[in-house]
Formats: sequence, C-alpha cells, structure tokens
Amino acid sequence: MAHLIASSAKSFAKKAVVLQSSFHGVRGVTTLAETLEAQIPSKREKLTALKKNHGDKVIGEVTVDQCIGGARGVKCMMWETSNLDPEEGIRFRGLTIPDCQAVLPTYSGVKGDGEPLLESIFWLLLTGEVPTKEQVDTLTAELHSRGDLPGHVVPLLNSLPKDMHPMSQFAIGLQACQTESKFARGYADGMPKTDYHKYALEDILDVVAKMPEVAATIYRNVYFDGVVTKDTSLDYSGNFARMLGYDDHGFDELMRLYMCIHTDHEGGNASAHTTRLVGSTLSDPYTSYVGGLNALAGPLHGLANQEVLKWIQDLSNKFESEGKEVNADTIKEYAWETLNAKKVIPGFGHAVLRKTDPRYTCQREFALKHLPDDKLFKLVDTIYQVMPGVLTEHGKVKNPYPNVDSHSGVLLWHYGFTQYQYYTVLFGVSRGVGALSQLFWDRALGLPLERPKSVTPDW
Repeated sequence: MAHLIASSAKSFAKKAVVLQSSFHGVRGVTTLAETLEAQIPSKREKLTALKKNHGDKVIGEVTVDQCIGGARGVKCMMWETSNLDPEEGIRFRGLTIPDCQAVLPTYSGVKGDGEPLLESIFWLLLTGEVPTKEQVDTLTAELHSRGDLPGHVVPLLNSLPKDMHPMSQFAIGLQACQTESKFARGYADGMPKTDYHKYALEDILDVVAKMPEVAATIYRNVYFDGVVTKDTSLDYSGNFARMLGYDDHGFDELMRLYMCIHTDHEGGNASAHTTRLVGSTLSDPYTSYVGGLNALAGPLHGLANQEVLKWIQDLSNKFESEGKEVNADTIKEYAWETLNAKKVIPGFGHAVLRKTDPRYTCQREFALKHLPDDKLFKLVDTIYQVMPGVLTEHGKVKNPYPNVDSHSGVLLWHYGFTQYQYYTVLFGVSRGVGALSQLFWDRALGLPLERPKSVTPDW
C-alpha cells in the first residue's frame, strides 16, 4: 500500500510541476484561466453589438398554453454552452456526442481510443475550444489540487441519517463547502464588477473539484464502511471511481462516458435553469449549484433514472414469478397494463426531443461493446424496439422514444453499482460542470438578475 501511495504522490507531483510551470509561462501550455481571459473582451463586444443592433427584434411569441404549461418552447434565455435540437439532439459547443468522442482527449491520449475525459468537455464547455491533452492534464492536476474538503464537511456528512436521501445529503454537503467561497468573500470585500468572473471561476473550479469527495463520502457512508480512498494519478472520473470503491477499467470508462453526456442539456432544464436563476442574484457558485441539485432531485428530472431501473426490474421479476418469457409481446402487454393503470412508463419522452435521445444511443453502443450478453441490457434493448409503438398508439406522448434515463441504470447495475437510489448523485456531479460553465459566462458578460413577468389567470 505504501508504495502505491508514494507512486500516486509522485504522479501528482509531476502534474503539479507542469501546472505551476504553465502558470509562470515556462511551458507553452495555455491554462484554462488564460484562455478564458483572452476571450472575454471580444465576447463582451459581441454582446454589446447584439443588444445595440438587434435588441428590439422579436424572437418568439408566448401562448396561453405555454404560460400555464411550464413555459415549454418559450425562447427567453441565452445559453452559451450547448443547444438542444428537437430532431438532432444535444450539441456541446456545436459538437454532437459522436463528434466529442472523436476529437476530445481520452485517458490514453489517443483521440477516439476510449471515452472523452470529463476535464476535456469541461474545457470545451467553458471555452468553446477543443483542448489538447496537455491542457487537459493541467486541468486534471488543478482539480486534484483543489479537491480537499473543509474540515467540518466530512464530520457533518457522517452525522446525517443513513436513510436521508443521498441527494439531500449531497446538497447539504456541498452547501457546507460554501465556507470556502472566494466569490462570497470577494463580494463582501467590495470587489469590482469587472472582477466577478475571476472570483466566480475560482469557486467553479473548487466546486467541480470537491463534488466527487462529497458524493463518494455519502455513498461509502450509506452503503459501506465510510472509507474513501483517492487515486490522483488518474483522471477526474477514474479518481471518482476509486473514491466510490470501484477498481475496474470498464467502470472507469463508463464513468467517463456518464460524466460527459450528463454535463449539459441547454439552459431550460430545471437544474441548469435553477443554477442560473440563483446565480443571477449574485449568490456564489456553491449556493447557486446547490439550488440546481435540489431541482435535479425531483422525480420529473434527475430522479427519473432510478425509477426507470425499478420499472425494468419490476417487469423482469413479474415475468419470472409468472413463468413468462421476456419478448416483444409480453413487454407490450406489461406496458399497456402500466398505461391503463394511469401510470407513467419512465425513460421515454422528453420536453424538447422528438427523436431517440443521442445520450441513450451512445450508452447503447457502450453496452454493445462492453456487455452485449447482459440480461438487463437485452431486456432494455427489447423494450426499445417495442415501446415507441405502444406509446404512439397510446397517443398521449409527443415523443415516444427513449431518453438518457432509459439506459444509464442498466449500465451501472452491470458493474455492481446496484444502489439505484444514489444514481441521481452521479448525475449531479456531472451536471455541475455544464451549469457552472454557463454561470462563468453570466458573470463575465455581466448578465442581469432574472426577473420574468407573471400574469394572473384573469389577465
């Protein structure tokens, strides 16, 4: 064990030297902060020109149905980091998921050899640029250097009831880290508005760096022995896997894929929008993203992934107890039983998408590559072939195709990660990267407090 710790320390020390050297201009690696600072002047100029030349242009209308129907389809916010097309799916800074898999740096360093690193998509979302492997390595080292938790956080997490939902614990734990907020301290000290983004970036990097240990402490406390072991010789996702207690190359790759595809889904989803709304009040990034986590905890948002797996397992158990074969006909019968009971079939449909979610597709491709004979995967694949037809016939769903939640639980279960009540916490670690990347630009561009107008039913 001692030699492993020493080896890990040496690996991190080498990365830290590279990071410090880049800060001082010794190496030719442009850091994340330097890249962002170089972009800000032109971004501000473009925004000023946009407001001056097109500020009064109408970009849409709002119907009564939209007003009372969750503001679906209302175009009323600017979001830098991603765009969701109803037919095509998500693009991260213009790149599709297959694009990201082809061009973003991987753990091996060979593009396309394995899944992209979370650090690489973090860089992409913040800057709009595809990073080099060297730039990603500096970011990995920086995140590891920022990852230690304040001394009071782990004792606080240890004191929480084991039966408190992991998402509630996650929100409490991250909020407790807010004592380290550089943005809150800077604001209290009277920092100028032109420096808001600098302090926000400090907090954003700290939040992203600290989330894995907060999340892992909760997992190890609730389900195991409470011991969290790090390996900072690995990337962000690999180290997170070790903290959770998993030491498997396949699971590492799954974590890299999972972390990347859950980062961002444009600005209108509940967790991203909540983060931005809270941040627009000039709450610090810790407090802002805790708001986003509480939105993510809802059954209609991030909690859906655990409900999908439960529905699939209920189906499997019912068929087994009744001696039924799992096939298209029996699944169709079970689906109609669910719908006729006025229940929702989780994992299908989306507020924006009108095709199969590409986040589902890439997870299916991962399964075909790594676990083609898995029992639950085969079941999900059969459901995928049957369910769109059932939901189309049912006629009450605009999008009968599977979304991201349809598949993620099955992949985690395959690797022995069976505590599905915890799954949304993984989602929460990932979503912070996207929501907080946008929050940086909100502060850098001086975007104002959000304050839409409401109307009464009699209006």
